[in-house]
Amino acid sequence: MSRAAFARRFKDLVGSTPLAYPAGLRVDLAARLLRDTDSLVDDIARSVGYASEFAFSRAFSHRHGLPPGRYRRHTPAPAGV
Repeated sequence: MSRAAFARRFKDLVGSTPLAYPAGLRVDLAARLLRDTDSLVDDIARSVGYASEFAFSRAFSHRHGLPPGRYRRHTPAPAGV
């Protein structure tokens, strides 16, 4: 199977491209860490694989619609945490 065919098939089945999928998982993990821990944004960014807080903030804002710090302030922790 060619790369292009794989990418099309992956997007059809998963809903995102092969490169966007793991990036989304990383940002979603970071969102959970922002919500459930008191860790610094920079520490969370590095723990999910971003080399800089700036790059993480851009990716996070693109996916969630607001920067990580504002997301943390405006998203309540789930019940029981």
